[in-house]
Amino acid sequence: MFQRLDRSRRISSFIERLSGWMARRRGLPVVIGIGLIFISFICALINGASPSPGLQTAATLTLYLGLLTALIGIVLVEPLGG
Repeated sequence: MFQRLDRSRRISSFIERLSGWMARRRGLPVVIGIGLIFISFICALINGASPSPGLQTAATLTLYLGLLTALIGIVLVEPLGG
C-alpha cells in the first residue's frame, strides 16, 4: 500500500508545494497556535462569568489544538531551513 503512495505524483507534488509554502512561512504555525491559546483563554474567562459545558469544551479544544499546532510549528522550523 505504501509503495503505491510513494509512487503517486499527485501526493509527491502536494508535499513539495506544501513544504515550499511552509518554508516561506516558518513562523505561521507558531503564530496560529498562540492565537488559538489566546482564544482558549478568552473562552475560559467568559466561562468563568457564566458557566457553560459547550464553552468549556471549546476552551479545552482550542487550548490543546493551539498547543499542538505551536509545538509542531516549533519542530518544523529547523527542517524547513530555520
